[in-house]
Amino acid sequence: MARATLRDVAQKAGVSASTVSRVFSRPEMVAADVRERVEEIARELRYLPNPIARGLARQRTGNLGVIVPDIANPYFTPLVKSLQSDARARGCNVFVADTDEHASRERDLGIAMSQQVDGIVLASPRMGDDEVRALAADVPLITIGRLVEGVSGVGTPANNGIRQAVELLAAQGHRRIAYLDGPPQSFVAVQRRGATLDAAEEFGCSVEVFGPFQAAVNAGRRAADLVLASDVTAVIAYNDQIAFGCMARLKECGRRIPEDYSIVGIDDSSVAEYCEPRLTTVRVPIVKAGALGLDILWDLMNSPRDRTPIVEELEADLVVRRSTAAR
Repeated sequence: MARATLRDVAQKAGVSASTVSRVFSRPEMVAADVRERVEEIARELRYLPNPIARGLARQRTGNLGVIVPDIANPYFTPLVKSLQSDARARGCNVFVADTDEHASRERDLGIAMSQQVDGIVLASPRMGDDEVRALAADVPLITIGRLVEGVSGVGTPANNGIRQAVELLAAQGHRRIAYLDGPPQSFVAVQRRGATLDAAEEFGCSVEVFGPFQAAVNAGRRAADLVLASDVTAVIAYNDQIAFGCMARLKECGRRIPEDYSIVGIDDSSVAEYCEPRLTTVRVPIVKAGALGLDILWDLMNSPRDRTPIVEELEADLVVRRSTAAR
């Protein structure tokens, strides 16, 4: 069966083709009764407006770009799925790009995307502040996970949850803690390391920093050998992936978790509740941040003359499971 055209709808509705076009591109310019009749007939004929033509009429593409440092990291998976679902409900398509933790690749992808999308979500950007601001000057843009001065975004600092983690370990009798640092290009890594050191000073613990490490399981396995060679009794990892790898390697070496070492991750990725033992971790509200971020981006896209930065922050909290225990 041939697909219904705009002219088919116009003929059956008794209006001009230009009126039908305005119903789907500029509905506020069409009288309510005419608009309702055209929409009803369009549904009856199963007419689908051409999204490219609509985009040209509105100077819109109907596309959003999402750029993440590592699509294989389960921390970003629920964010991408949430953004896709929310964007689809708003009639937008989402294109996802993975920078593989490279700041230069992130910049190049952002510049390329800016010509093809209506807005961009930068998740935990690795670019410098000036590069993020330059991109935001060309296209509506938000950051998630890291805030950049002068750019809209949703921050998800783990400081509060990290402080809770150190407080718990100190209360359990741990006085020597290892911190497994994150990627050197990650601004979040600097924040998390600083929060760990500050909390350790507050609660009278010493911290030995190992790394930096890439945010991956294999890196956590390498880190475990450094932990074994030290005199620490507890570990806080930059993220859950590093924590998983560290736990696996420690167990291979005959160490028990949490009897010999208490382990804390950060992010509360989907696997944290199902590994053995279940991982104590700092829950970062990444899905909530994505939903809030898309609301902000939508406002920026629909208010192109008002680029006043909109900034929100969501706190993280500690989720206590079985990978931590008293000495």
